[in-house]
Amino acid sequence: MSNGKVETSVKNGIATVQFMHPQSNSLPGTLLMSLAAEIEKAGNNKDVKVIVLKSEGEKTFCAGASFDELISISDLATGKKFFSGFAAVINAMRKAPKFVIARIQGKAVGGGVGLAAAADYTLATEAAQAKLSELNVGIGPFVVGPAVERKIGTSAFSSMSINAGEWMSAEWAREKGLYVNVYSTIAELDKAVGELAVKLAQSNPEAMAMLKKVFWQGTEDWDKLLSERAEMSGKLVLSEFTRNFIEKFKQGVR
Repeated sequence: MSNGKVETSVKNGIATVQFMHPQSNSLPGTLLMSLAAEIEKAGNNKDVKVIVLKSEGEKTFCAGASFDELISISDLATGKKFFSGFAAVINAMRKAPKFVIARIQGKAVGGGVGLAAAADYTLATEAAQAKLSELNVGIGPFVVGPAVERKIGTSAFSSMSINAGEWMSAEWAREKGLYVNVYSTIAELDKAVGELAVKLAQSNPEAMAMLKKVFWQGTEDWDKLLSERAEMSGKLVLSEFTRNFIEKFKQGVR
């Protein structure tokens, strides 16, 4: 339980992939690879027509990178491997021949914003503020950047990246296209997600697969691109700035 978990259930053509981690649904490397594997498995399952991505709890959808793991990185290879986990999840969502609906019930930080952006259709609550906090740590949203920029545009992505300490409201995220719609309560969100998933599960899977290819046209180089971005982040996490930030964080100085 301390390492978190990823669970998948399939019912009536709907695969629900749910992850959790006790530290605000943050994502250590093992959890990232499990999440990527489960999404890929659901995408290849002939009984699955649509995928719903969600996390446990009510307050935070995903706190992004696991800080405990971030502070343990001591060499470039380890750093690249860790950030490649985010690349694996985004690419799994991109390449799955099924639509991915993301259910964002609470705050999304860093990699969590990347998951919201990589989904084909994202619904959220009013509590689902979003923040790209990477620059504060001394790195940048390099791996999730292509997915976020593709979804909300360069201007909004630049704003989020530069204002790394600022929470963007769920309504702002809706206006920029990160979220399709925003609901007052989790119950309303779940109702909307459920109704859409049922509708898509009854739609023509061949048509949906073809539409998915159209939607993601132009991203065929992302396997290579996101790997390169993971190396950039892996290098920066070893920088003097980031190591000093981490040391201050460990000492409780924010």
